[in-house]
Amino acid sequence: MKKLYIELKWAVIFTIAILCWMLLEKTLGWHEERIADHQWLTLLFAPFAILMYLLEMREKRRRVYSGKMTWLQGFISGVILSVFVALLSPLAQYITHEFITPKYFNNVIEYSVTNDLMTRTKANEYFNINSYMWQSAFGALGFGIATAAIVAIFVRKK
Repeated sequence: MKKLYIELKWAVIFTIAILCWMLLEKTLGWHEERIADHQWLTLLFAPFAILMYLLEMREKRRRVYSGKMTWLQGFISGVILSVFVALLSPLAQYITHEFITPKYFNNVIEYSVTNDLMTRTKANEYFNINSYMWQSAFGALGFGIATAAIVAIFVRKK
């Protein structure tokens, strides 16, 4: 477990950052009156996510690899971080939709149906806690692995 401490620590930091971001989104009205813009505005979190991967790999390089890290070592560290983030993401979704923005699903379903983006049945199937838990877990894994591959290029040091 000691070898995975850094990745686990950064996964917890990442999850806390996601929850803070959700609170910011809610506060700025992206889950209510500005819900039409939510899909692209939420992408503004990506630079923060990349920064956390960068900071995690730099810490791993400094503390575990004595300042030297290959691309593969960085990539593996980032993949492990991605797995931990993916495992924590259903909990983050639960906290988000139970406590931070409990009306989000109702709002996004109404918006989708009202604007003829999908039928009510499809919207109900897509916008619910179970669906979002799965989406967030697989999204975190996919985005995380891609991010790890790219960030590891810039963190490697011989």
